[in-house]
Amino acid sequence: MTARAAPPSVDTYQTAIAPPGNLRPLHYRHVDVFASRAYTGNSLAVFPDDPGLSDAQMLAITQELRHFETIFLSRGEEPQHVTARVFDLFEELDFAGHPVLGAAAVLHERDGAPGPLRWTFHLTGRTVEVSTRPTVGGYHAELDQGAPEFLATVPEEGRAEIAAALNLSERTLADLPLRTVSTGLRYLVVPVVGGLAEARIVRDDFAELVGRYGAQFAYLLDVEALEGRHWNNDGVMEDVATGSAAGCVGAYLAQQQLVPVDQEFTLRQGRFTGRPSLLTVMAQGRPDAPHNIRVGGDVSVVARGTLDTLPE
Repeated sequence: MTARAAPPSVDTYQTAIAPPGNLRPLHYRHVDVFASRAYTGNSLAVFPDDPGLSDAQMLAITQELRHFETIFLSRGEEPQHVTARVFDLFEELDFAGHPVLGAAAVLHERDGAPGPLRWTFHLTGRTVEVSTRPTVGGYHAELDQGAPEFLATVPEEGRAEIAAALNLSERTLADLPLRTVSTGLRYLVVPVVGGLAEARIVRDDFAELVGRYGAQFAYLLDVEALEGRHWNNDGVMEDVATGSAAGCVGAYLAQQQLVPVDQEFTLRQGRFTGRPSLLTVMAQGRPDAPHNIRVGGDVSVVARGTLDTLPE
């Protein structure tokens, strides 16, 4: 009978998986944002400890993990102030909603406070305030997006072109203006009545098309159902829940007097991706000139992760 080799010890196993050289493991938290329960909403990886990564390394990690976006944090001398870098699968973003909300929830979890907390996030494009509080299943986070900017309006002769680019007939468009609004990123809000199921981007030059009206992206909004859809401009990837766009939607609906100011409403998104999401939105101020937009949602904590090897 051939003798069997003894199994490797735990110490041997730990040595085998230890990061090479003097690299230390890099820990992250996986959360779902705009989700009252895990495995719904918009997933996110949060790296709460600044490891001094380069831009190329942060982008490579984001592409490896395959979340829509990943956020990297570093904390300064003031514990409630955070510097944040947000990357999607293509580039760094100046601002994004769901990464900031998810990151604030992770920071609250680390802090362990039983009551509400407030955070200041310094992003590449702007500084924003976020409040967090514990809930039964996780955390609720709310982002103060500040005052909206109302930019260009699509002229009457351009409406059919926008509708066709989204695989819709002009009859699907609501009898409302198509308008570019910004609360950090510039979205062309395209109001419709129905038609969400058939919608998709069918033009290769869609980014150029919305760029004519000063927009970076488009957000399709069913103004009766208060439900939206958003894609990358190539139309390949649909976003689950778009916090930055939700602020623009809140400003737009308030200006059109379709929702009352100073009263929270719920925006739905993600049904067509199989990740239903609920975003709370409130415009504050006058309908014709909201001075502040608040966007929030629940955050569910899903998992912990560790990178044992970093990209070069």
